[in-house]
Amino acid sequence: MLTLTFLVKTVIELYVMVLLLRIWMQWSRCDFYNPFAQFVVKVTQPVVGPLRRVLPSLGPIDTASLLLAFILCTVKYPLLLLIQSGALSLDPLNLLVGLLSLLKAAGSLVFWVIIIRSIMSWVSQGRSPIEFVLMQMTEPMMAPIRRFLPAMGGIDFSAMIVILILYMLNYLGMDLFPGLWYQL
Repeated sequence: MLTLTFLVKTVIELYVMVLLLRIWMQWSRCDFYNPFAQFVVKVTQPVVGPLRRVLPSLGPIDTASLLLAFILCTVKYPLLLLIQSGALSLDPLNLLVGLLSLLKAAGSLVFWVIIIRSIMSWVSQGRSPIEFVLMQMTEPMMAPIRRFLPAMGGIDFSAMIVILILYMLNYLGMDLFPGLWYQL
């Protein structure tokens, strides 16, 4: 049962991350002709495409992808409970758990995108198409910090400040929802 639980949880969380990546790329107006962006679109299009006919985008926010990510986050824990114990819980509290899980997944995605961008800046030095998309996605968050905290000695501390803000928000989530936040 633990293997099946791990597999279901991992597949759902990875697909939610890709959906959030698609939303974030559309919001930050990334180059969708980039190979990495094309991969994200091709992975999500079979599910999001029909849903977009019903739910149009609200400005730069892809509501179909957001709704699908919320539904997956909401269904994840009742499904895992069903696998582990054989009981199905249809509680309205699952909507709150789904929302919190979606927020935590978004924070985790931002964290990993910034970490990967930082590591790739040391290795590829701006020549990778993936790094270009990651730069387009993270620059709206990091540019305002650079206005207040310029690079010191050629080292850009804006990524570290964004990560510290994410850690602070994670600890805030632990304080507000102590037992629940750890399980997300």
